[in-house]
Amino acid sequence: MELEVRHLRALCAIADTGSLHRAARQLGVAQPSLSTQLRRIEQELGGALFTRERTGCRPTPLGRVVLGRARPLVAEMRALVAEARTAAAVDGPQLRIGSTASRALAGWLRRLRARSQEPVLQMDVSPNALLRMLADGQLDVAFVHEVEGSRLRIPPELQLRVLMEREPQFVSLPPNHPAAAKSEVSLRDLADDRWMVDPTVDGEWDAVQRMFRAAGVNPHVLHGDYYTADALVATGEVVAVCQPTHVDGPTMAVRRIHGDPLGVRLLLAARTQEELDSVYPELEEAYEEVALQAPGYREWLERTGRAEKEGRPSGEGRPTDVRVGT
Repeated sequence: MELEVRHLRALCAIADTGSLHRAARQLGVAQPSLSTQLRRIEQELGGALFTRERTGCRPTPLGRVVLGRARPLVAEMRALVAEARTAAAVDGPQLRIGSTASRALAGWLRRLRARSQEPVLQMDVSPNALLRMLADGQLDVAFVHEVEGSRLRIPPELQLRVLMEREPQFVSLPPNHPAAAKSEVSLRDLADDRWMVDPTVDGEWDAVQRMFRAAGVNPHVLHGDYYTADALVATGEVVAVCQPTHVDGPTMAVRRIHGDPLGVRLLLAARTQEELDSVYPELEEAYEEVALQAPGYREWLERTGRAEKEGRPSGEGRPTDVRVGT
């Protein structure tokens, strides 16, 4: 049997409802049919994905691994269908945007729509993949990040504009974590914690390893996507690297890492300068909006801005035009 999206959707439904009976109702299928499907999936993957108890179904360790990969795939498929329906319903030219994850995306898309431009969004964890799509004409612009120490493979025909020369990466931790009482944490504060890192993000795992080595720590690391990381941070299972535009909430504390040991460069790419100019102001506004909503990042920006005025290195990038390949 070959796994399909419908199988992954069934696994997510069982995990979310905690019951084969409730999952079957949610999916609109008979419970015996769902039970048979689950057995076939488990046979294909080589192990039990759920423990059947009187109180319901709970994921096994293997089940948690599979669900960690299944959830983003199911979400991507929903997004694909929604975007395809939007594209089919809209007349006229569309703006094809590629992007890695960013809280600035919603505000950027909203501003572009206000200009009567209908963006079609292509998300990918790999900035290199998005840049290749852009160079091949499959996208009009791409908003990507370059992890410090891992240069992107930028096609020479592309033009770039730097939104942030160095955006420091923060850490998300459970609100009741002892280090959450501090406004800034050291890696030694978190040396005994389990970390979650997404190794599919270009350069991410290598950069995190370098950060740990430089700090002289060797924490236990789990591999998984950052959707799963947020959920596990909320339950106190892990801590995780996060963008500084994340905000504190009842399930997560966001803190600066002492010394800002991990950073990324934020880039907007297009094939022509005209295409860059047409969308960059809205992106800059959207990014500033989410930056100011995050207290820790706002404080960092204000402090580094003052340092810059006083003639000290700030680490804050100013928007700059860059011609690549010349």
